[in-house]
Amino acid sequence: MAVVQLTPAMLSGLSEASRRCIERLLAHQAEGANSLDIPKSRHAAVLILLYEKSGGLKVLLTTRSKTLRTHPGQTALPGGKMDETDQDAFETAYREAFEEVGLPMNHPAVHTLCALRPFFAVSKLLVTPVVAVLTDPSVLCSLTPCESEVDVIFDHPLEALLDPTLSAQERLVEIKSELWPAEEEYHNYSDNQWSWLGNSFYRMHRFRSTASAIKGLTAEILITAAEIAYDRQPSYTRYAPGQFTTFNDILRALDPKVFMELRQIQTVSTAGGIIVGRT
Repeated sequence: MAVVQLTPAMLSGLSEASRRCIERLLAHQAEGANSLDIPKSRHAAVLILLYEKSGGLKVLLTTRSKTLRTHPGQTALPGGKMDETDQDAFETAYREAFEEVGLPMNHPAVHTLCALRPFFAVSKLLVTPVVAVLTDPSVLCSLTPCESEVDVIFDHPLEALLDPTLSAQERLVEIKSELWPAEEEYHNYSDNQWSWLGNSFYRMHRFRSTASAIKGLTAEILITAAEIAYDRQPSYTRYAPGQFTTFNDILRALDPKVFMELRQIQTVSTAGGIIVGRT
């Protein structure tokens, strides 16, 4: 797909803080999975689309349709499984964003910044997050949710993934409601032990939002992006004791049976955004 070179002039309308975030993401070099012999049918990609609103970076999110068979009503980044015709994860992420929310393909205001390291989904998919910046927020006015896949399009402050109290300025859903049944005001977490990952522990974060909660590895991906963008750690303890934190560590700990499943060709596809992590 065509890529428009990002120039300083294109970022001139952003705040100094947002420009620094974009520059850090643009310079980011991620761990890769190029050496893994995994078929396209086991690869997926999601799009982290950033744009500035009220002086801060927001990330585009969706709430999955309640009619979907898997993870109905949950928060997702636009994305899905890689098609055989997709050249790479970038094409997959943008194609899925076009299909799910109508983000125009090859738009001159959408600029690719980087890809993050791959994440393993509990659905046995290898998910690559693609990070992009939208320099013309008016494009957002043309977005339309795909009725069969998306109920709601919303956004969330990227920095609030590092400091959840920053979401206080948003019109958050009610506490102890269907969308946020917890008592915590902005954020909570739980530690789960995964047998398929060497019986290691994984900390699942949940963030209150203006729509469905941001949780699971969707949250994990966004925390990673925010750490890179803002060059700092979260205000909370991100990882469970002994949790694997790098792609290579996770790969080494992966149950051999799961790894063999990843390498097997799968022809059945699922609609909608990739939900990575348990609820």
